[in-house]
Amino acid sequence: MIIIGEKINGSIPSAGKAIAERNEEWIRHLARIQEDANADYLDCCASVNVNELETMKWMLDIMQDETSTKICVDSPDPKVCVDALPFCKKPGLVNSVSLEGDKIDVIFPAIADTKWNVVALLSGEQGIPSSVEERMVNFDKLMEQAAKYGIAANRIFVDPLVEGLATNQESLLTFAAVCREIKAKFPQIHITSGLSNISFGLPVRKMLNMAFMTLAMQAGMDSAIVDPTNRDMMGIIYATDALLGNDDFCVEYISAYRDNLFGPVKA
Repeated sequence: MIIIGEKINGSIPSAGKAIAERNEEWIRHLARIQEDANADYLDCCASVNVNELETMKWMLDIMQDETSTKICVDSPDPKVCVDALPFCKKPGLVNSVSLEGDKIDVIFPAIADTKWNVVALLSGEQGIPSSVEERMVNFDKLMEQAAKYGIAANRIFVDPLVEGLATNQESLLTFAAVCREIKAKFPQIHITSGLSNISFGLPVRKMLNMAFMTLAMQAGMDSAIVDPTNRDMMGIIYATDALLGNDDFCVEYISAYRDNLFGPVKA
């Protein structure tokens, strides 16, 4: 499972406060604890409308001084993503492209001849498609564009998109069906997602999030934008990987337990 550490994101109140106050030590702390929890990427999202690129550079400098973990450059503005790439010491992950606006035209040319990976959302100009078929149409269009720029499938992290279960009881079923169809077409592609949308508006959200993680992994999701310091969630991830046969002889599960990376799930 490829873990994209979500904690350095200005949309999270505590991180947003640290960014607004230019609290360098708190950003260092968030980077450090996620690296210690074995995150594969550290998300870097300023979530500010003024001087976003300058803020992003400030964050990236701190994060890369504190850790050696690869960066996930994250902004809704594709130009900010591209302009931030030179600030990174090594290729990581760009979040994200979709069929909306000019995102593909800005990001794909910038990463075409590099080792950067990219998150690709299956949304279009009309937002999130409601059906599996519509999402797969968008997927095919994205892959056509990726092929034009020579971006291999194993560099793409597809986000099939998650809607809230409270408003769409088919949300997980649609997500899982899209995952399976994508993997059938491109076994080497990655599938990623955040978790919080599935439980929005419902009580005891962590239970739904963990159940979603397990079922999504069974459907082929092999990456997640998640808090790697959440011991309950990480326990679910390591256990599910082992149960799905992705962890030979449970070596990673046992190692994570010995390294105290997860604990028992609490009621």
